Amino acid sequence: MSGEPANTNHLAGRDWFGQPRGLTILFLTEMWDQFSFFGMRALLVLYMTKHLLMAQQNASWVYGLYAASVYLTPIFGGMITDRWLTRRTAVLTGATIMMIGHFLMASEGLFYWALGTIALGNGLFLPSLASQIDDLYVADDPRRRSAYNIYYVGINLGAFAAPLVIGTVGEVFGFHWGFALAGLGMIVAIATYVAGGRYLPAAVPKTSRTKPTETARDRPTPLKTRLVLLVVVAAAVVVFRGAYEQLGNTIPLWADAKVDRTVTTGLTIPVTWFQSLNPMTVFLLTPAFVAGWTRQAKRGREPSSAAKMALGAAVIGLAFLLIAVVGAYAQARAGITPWPLLAAFIVLLTAGELFILPVGLGLFGRLAPAGLTATTIALWYSAGFFGNLFAGWLGTLWSTLSVGTFFALTAAIALASAALLGCLIPWVRETERSA
Repeated sequence: MSGEPANTNHLAGRDWFGQPRGLTILFLTEMWDQFSFFGMRALLVLYMTKHLLMAQQNASWVYGLYAASVYLTPIFGGMITDRWLTRRTAVLTGATIMMIGHFLMASEGLFYWALGTIALGNGLFLPSLASQIDDLYVADDPRRRSAYNIYYVGINLGAFAAPLVIGTVGEVFGFHWGFALAGLGMIVAIATYVAGGRYLPAAVPKTSRTKPTETARDRPTPLKTRLVLLVVVAAAVVVFRGAYEQLGNTIPLWADAKVDRTVTTGLTIPVTWFQSLNPMTVFLLTPAFVAGWTRQAKRGREPSSAAKMALGAAVIGLAFLLIAVVGAYAQARAGITPWPLLAAFIVLLTAGELFILPVGLGLFGRLAPAGLTATTIALWYSAGFFGNLFAGWLGTLWSTLSVGTFFALTAAIALASAALLGCLIPWVRETERSA
């Protein structure tokens, strides 16, 4: 829990959709933020290779460095927020900076400045928004454990709409129109957060905060053990992200050049639309997964977070193995892959994702030391920084390896992550029980 006192107003009155009203505000704010982020991301590699005429390897590196920086800046943003700012101030400042960055994308000459501006604003926005979730609940609220999964649906609802709307506008009317639409999405995110501010935890100035009461789990030895565990989990997730982040890097290149996207004569599925299948699958599968875990929890049989994450990484490894075989088969016959196989890959990959990303975010949120919630959440996102650097390097091999070999290598990386997370299961299970 954060050192900021929780606003008890959220415990009174009527909930929305069976959850504290503040969760809906955070859900919607993050939805519009992700609409902007994923909309721009869906166009980014295509924009660099088709409009800026970058070589594929250079474009993959730029994509990887940008995606990595998006996860690096929250480390510093979380520290700044926990030390000097209220989370409300950090969210609004970060969102405004990101909005400016999206509009800067309309100018080719400001391309790198725009990417840097978006990453900078995200550093304040990302950990400060998510770190407010725990303060919406009392400690023994049974809804608290599933809150991050529900929040993750908001992320993916925005990510679902983004390629369909921003991606289509960018491909049909021009990339700059798509980037401008992403900027408008951030304006809506800011308006949503401001309008729903009364339902969120109170923003208390740092100088007026009382020192949080030390609990058993916050004593030096347990605290050190939990922090070491979280660092080790983050390291395993770095390996996982090297494979997973190909979804926005080399998968669009494969879909553009090697996948038959024809539905009927005159109707071809745009490349960016496949990016929407991932978030759509998230909010279709999440209710079933959460219901299943809730039933297991009532019987005392819910798997630990590490067990879920190891299973998820294994599923993603199998998904890449599937398209490695499919890609090799198609390439051996000088043919291309039918689009339903690409769709099946994305669905399978997303099923694995649901066992890792929201579960890991929840683990870091629950084990956060008092007064360091935003910093701990930022530690989780730091895995995205190193993972995207790894993914960017891996993407440079796309032009030098065959399709089958590249995806087989990616599968091996995901399975290695599964093995690492599997080794952590006893440690995570014991730490979660004592937290």
